[in-house]
Amino acid sequence: MPDKKKIKKVYDTLIEGAYAGLSDTALHDYVFEHCPKATSKRLVRASLLALSDPKVQDRNVLNVIYALAIKHRLDGGPDSDGDED
Repeated sequence: MPDKKKIKKVYDTLIEGAYAGLSDTALHDYVFEHCPKATSKRLVRASLLALSDPKVQDRNVLNVIYALAIKHRLDGGPDSDGDED
């Protein structure tokens, strides 16, 4: 269960940054600045949670989050070390 709290914090920060107009590297840096213990794996999970959240309806926010999730899912992201559960 503690992992769900961490994902929720990353999710909240991700949504906040995306609604503030951040994207790509700026959004990634924003999330990792506010959640220093976040991992690429948690970022992807939080992104998927945001994409499935019916409350998030802004098309631009969804596109930014989708692009970030795909980028990190495909390349593992710059911080993918230590993501093993």
